[in-house]
Amino acid sequence: MQKKKKDVPYYVRRCAFYLGVILLATVCTIPLYWMVRSSFMKNTEIYSMRPFIFWPKEMLWDNYIKAWNSADFPRYTLNTVIIVISCMAGTVLTASMAAYAFSRIKWKGKKLCFALILSTMMLPSSVTLIPQFLIWRNFDLVDTLWPLILPSFFGGGAFNIFLLRQFFLGIPTELDDAAKIDGARSMQIFFRIILPLSKSAVVVVALFTFLNCWNDFFGPIIYLNSKENFTIAIGLLQFRGDYGTKWNLLMAASTLAVAPCILVYLFGQKYLVEGIALTGMKA
Repeated sequence: MQKKKKDVPYYVRRCAFYLGVILLATVCTIPLYWMVRSSFMKNTEIYSMRPFIFWPKEMLWDNYIKAWNSADFPRYTLNTVIIVISCMAGTVLTASMAAYAFSRIKWKGKKLCFALILSTMMLPSSVTLIPQFLIWRNFDLVDTLWPLILPSFFGGGAFNIFLLRQFFLGIPTELDDAAKIDGARSMQIFFRIILPLSKSAVVVVALFTFLNCWNDFFGPIIYLNSKENFTIAIGLLQFRGDYGTKWNLLMAASTLAVAPCILVYLFGQKYLVEGIALTGMKA
């Protein structure tokens, strides 16, 4: 069968589409370019507009060494890694277990409970800020990492539960029935069948949790007071002074802080697209 020849307007529309995508991508990468460019410059060169310096002639790699050593960045990085790994483990475990209960187990009041959980997504975080702070203060956990870690072990968030529940609904229930015939219990089905088949959705939840925790600024600035407990997001404020800001060191430190996010996204991009595309599709 002979293929239909595509007309000229088709190629014009495709070229316009790709040009628009390239233009939007360029606009989105301008802040990243500005940050990396400024991280290799002198502080005085950053303010130069006439002529505008697109890329420094002399690459100051020492800015990264100074930024790493001047603000106790190793300690900030360690605190951030502890929070991120703990939150990823807690979120993936508890959110997947809650999603399994809402998608594969029959019990009274399931729809009502699920609706209540989804309704929490419409509740602004500022409304619960003061009650949560008072709770952690009464437990004497303010100025520790626990207020940033423990909440992830209590459900993992309404959005993550919803995302995993929709993915679990797409797995045939015949697999559960066959496993029950072989004598498997609910937790065995969950860990040996549901989770292995939901790797892409679990990776999506883990990626979102990583990005949210790594870039979280609001939580640490509320609960952390001591410098030895600061995270990277709070540590970047150390480059601001009363009479000026070391922009070149701040940009170098920001580049170091952003690099793990880019690497993690590139690593999990395949699972991210696959997990979101398949969520809600029933077999």
